[in-house]
Amino acid sequence: MLTLDKARIIIAETLKAGIAQGLKPLTIAVLDQGGALIALERSDGASRMRPDIAIGKANGAIGLGMGSRAIGKRAEQQAYFVQAMNALAKGVLVPVPGGVLIKGEGGAILGAVGVTGDTSDNDEAAAIKGIEAAGFAADGG
Repeated sequence: MLTLDKARIIIAETLKAGIAQGLKPLTIAVLDQGGALIALERSDGASRMRPDIAIGKANGAIGLGMGSRAIGKRAEQQAYFVQAMNALAKGVLVPVPGGVLIKGEGGAILGAVGVTGDTSDNDEAAAIKGIEAAGFAADGG
C-alpha cells in the first residue's frame, strides 16, 4: 500500500539521488492510485511552476496508466489523441519523462511520482531510484 510514510521515503530518496547526481533543484509529487496528492516537496531554488509540472507528470501517468515517457512517445505518433486527453484532464497532463508509475505486487498500480527540475531523463531516473528505495517497482514507460 502507498502510505504517507512510503511517499515520504520516495521523496527523500529521490532528493538524495538528485543531489548525488548533481541535478538542479527538484520538485517531487506523489499521487495515490486515484490521482490525489499524498505529498509534495519543492527544493530550495526550484521555480514557481515546478509543483504544477510535477503533479502534471504524475497525473498523466495515473490517468492513462502508463509512465509519462510512453505518453510522450504516443504524443509523437498520435498528437491529437494526447491533446484530447490533456483537454479531458483539464490541462494537467505533462507528456514528458518524469512521471513514473508506482507498482506493487502483481504489477498493480498504487500511484505515481512526478519529478521536475532537471532534464526530463534525469527527473525520471531520480524518481525511479526513489520508488525502488521505498520497496516498489517503477514504470516510467
